[in-house]
Amino acid sequence: MSGELRIGVDIGGTFTDVVVRQPGAPSRIMKIPTTRSDPSIAVLEALKRMQAEWELAPQDVLRFVHGTTVATNAVLERKGAKVGIITT
Repeated sequence: MSGELRIGVDIGGTFTDVVVRQPGAPSRIMKIPTTRSDPSIAVLEALKRMQAEWELAPQDVLRFVHGTTVATNAVLERKGAKVGIITT
């Protein structure tokens, strides 16, 4: 099955969502809590779980796409440091 899996990851402020697509099979979804101190930990944990529970091998990944809504949410919720831009 080498090179058939497509994995999409979205790291949010509360949950990290992972979707796996494989030809001829229904999409699979995994949702785990985001690790705020280091969001990569949740991504790696999800990949480990997918490998163990769904028997997906790393060499079978054709495409891995990553996105995050953490920064967008911080701006929308007006959290974080105050910043400004000065231009000429």
